[in-house]
Amino acid sequence: MPSHSGLLTIMERAARKAAPRLRRDFNEVQQLQVSRKGPADFVTMADQRAEQTIFEELSHGRPDWGMLMEERGEIAGDPNKPRFIVDPLDGTSNFLHGIPHFAISIAVEELLPNGKREITAALIYQPLTDESFWAERGRGAWLTDQRLRVSSRREMSEALIATGIPFMGHGDFVQWSRIFGNVAPQVAGIRRLGSAALDLAWVAAGRYDGYWESNLKPWDVAAGLLLVKEAGGYVTDFRGGDRPMERNEYLAANDGLHSKLHKLVAGALR
Repeated sequence: MPSHSGLLTIMERAARKAAPRLRRDFNEVQQLQVSRKGPADFVTMADQRAEQTIFEELSHGRPDWGMLMEERGEIAGDPNKPRFIVDPLDGTSNFLHGIPHFAISIAVEELLPNGKREITAALIYQPLTDESFWAERGRGAWLTDQRLRVSSRREMSEALIATGIPFMGHGDFVQWSRIFGNVAPQVAGIRRLGSAALDLAWVAAGRYDGYWESNLKPWDVAAGLLLVKEAGGYVTDFRGGDRPMERNEYLAANDGLHSKLHKLVAGALR
C-alpha cells in the first residue's frame, strides 16, 4: 500500500474530525434543527457544522488554497494554487430520514497549464461504516489499505447499475425515464441509494458495475470521478465524450461494460 501523501493526510484528518459529530447527530436525527433551502432540498445544522469543521482543518493545512463548498459556495484562494471541492454531507435526505447511507466528499482540483481543470486527489468517507475511499492521480484508488479495482463483469445481464432519480425541482424526469426504459430490461438490477459520492465510490470498488446520472453539483461527483478512473474504470458524458462535468452528465463503468451502457443511454437521447 502506498502511504498517504501529506495532502491526503490533511483531507482524511478533516473528514475524520467532522465525522463523530455527524454520527451523534444522525443518532438524534429527530431533534435536528432543519431549515428549507429549496424545494425538497434540506440543509441541517449537522451539515453546517461538518462543513465548518472541514473548512477549518483544510484552511489550516493549505491556507492559500481556495475552496468550493456546498453551503459556503466559492471561497477565493491563490488562483495559481489548487482548490478543494467539498460536500460535507452527501446524502442529506437519507440522513434526515434515518437512513444510514451518506458520506463526506473532498476533492482537489488543479488548474493545468493548458487552462483545463483536473481532479488530482479524492477522499470519500462514510462515517457510519468507517470506510475511507481515496485516490490520487497516478497512484490508484484505495479503500483504506486495499487496492480498488472496478468489477470484471462483461455481460449486461449480470450487471448491477446505480443511478439517481429526478425528484421535485431536480432533474429531467422525461430523459431519465427514457434511459431507465432502455437500461432496465438489459441488466440484473438498478439501485438508487441516494448518494452520488458513494455510488461512484462503489463503482470503483466493484460493488456496482456501472452508474449514470445528470444534473448534479461539482461537489457531489468530483471525488468519485477520480476514484473510478484510478480504479481502472471509464467516466464520460452521455455522448461518450470526456466532458462529464461540463455537460453535467455522468456515465461510469468498467472497460467491458461502458460501451454497452453508453449505447443504451445514448439511444434513449435520440
